[in-house]
Amino acid sequence: MAPRRNNKYETDVELPPRGPVEALVYWRDPKKSGIVFGGIMVVLLSLSFFSFISVVANLSLLALTAAFGFRIYKTVQQAIQKTSDGHPFKEILELDLTLPAEKVRSTSDLAVTHINAVVSELRRLFLVEDFIDSVKFGVGLWMLTYVGSWFNGMTLIILGVVALFTLPKVYETNKAQIDQNIELVAGKVNEITAKVRAAIPIGKKAEEKKEQ
Repeated sequence: MAPRRNNKYETDVELPPRGPVEALVYWRDPKKSGIVFGGIMVVLLSLSFFSFISVVANLSLLALTAAFGFRIYKTVQQAIQKTSDGHPFKEILELDLTLPAEKVRSTSDLAVTHINAVVSELRRLFLVEDFIDSVKFGVGLWMLTYVGSWFNGMTLIILGVVALFTLPKVYETNKAQIDQNIELVAGKVNEITAKVRAAIPIGKKAEEKKEQ
């Protein structure tokens, strides 16, 4: 007979292994996620007020000063304690930072595949291969004109980073409710799209050409 659980939240289902990026955005380790999120936000906010060169130079100078201070501190400590621990950054200096050629090739091939897919899709939308899809694309572009008038590029990047570190966790916590609402909205959109396609002859012709 299997032992009974004392905790109602215990389960036999194990969470799937998470990649490092996924673990960060899902806040598996709040300390690491907080450090990464805070560091990115500091850099982005600095770039919104200062030039890229100034931000890079000042952050590099800060890192170099910290490394100098730590190196001097460890050297003095070793001299006082008469130890020979070696260079304090020995483990980092011995790390292999070379990029694997196979990884670079596979990443390049994947990027080229995505670029080709995007170019083909844009050609299809701009040349109105499908009337409804091009109309939806035009509405999206029209909405982007308002977004561009409200926010600049750096603000959008900052909002994107905030969303990256908040929305996945919110979705994971409220997955059932969010999925239900998304299904309702998607159903309404598909219903309206089907009615529009049925009413517009151009949409029918495009579909007939695809079937042929």
